[in-house]
Amino acid sequence: MTMAGRLSRLRRVLGKEEVRSISRRYFIANGFDGTLTSIGVVVGAYLSGIDDGLTVIAIGVGAAVGLGTSGVWSVWEIERAEAMAERQRLERAMLTELEDTRVQREGRAAQIVHAAASASGPLLAIGLTLFPLALEGVVFSMLEAVLASITVGVLILSTFGVYLASISRQRWYVAAARMGIAGIVVAAINVVLPG
Repeated sequence: MTMAGRLSRLRRVLGKEEVRSISRRYFIANGFDGTLTSIGVVVGAYLSGIDDGLTVIAIGVGAAVGLGTSGVWSVWEIERAEAMAERQRLERAMLTELEDTRVQREGRAAQIVHAAASASGPLLAIGLTLFPLALEGVVFSMLEAVLASITVGVLILSTFGVYLASISRQRWYVAAARMGIAGIVVAAINVVLPG
């Protein structure tokens, strides 16, 4: 298939509300996980005596690799199983095989979209949350970089809340506060944990 054909298929798949809705859920759920994980890494590293922002970033990159890989792998397998089950239901109803048809190809394209959304959520969230630590020693002290990272994380979570409020017609500031508080809770739990 040509590149133009693949792009056309991708446009058709992205035009489906169901595909966009599922991808949105994966992106936000895994972005939420990535943000909370990075806040936990930043606070835990600081409280453990790590006084170098780049070292914390290296630890955070390890978390990003794990969550990004998990996002791609788990969603690929979940969506693969769901697509196969749906295709088998259609085949039984239509009394014909749908292997190598538009239905099967668009199902595969949807899998790719979902897996990409699932992986990009945590990678983007972790990267943004860790960014202030790259400025440690240049713009921020270590404590200031940690506080800035927590602030960025809370803002990311709040942004997810605002977005969710926009699609569900909730009050945006309530949704933003509900999501943002999770970052503060993770930071606080790390502070009170022993060790």
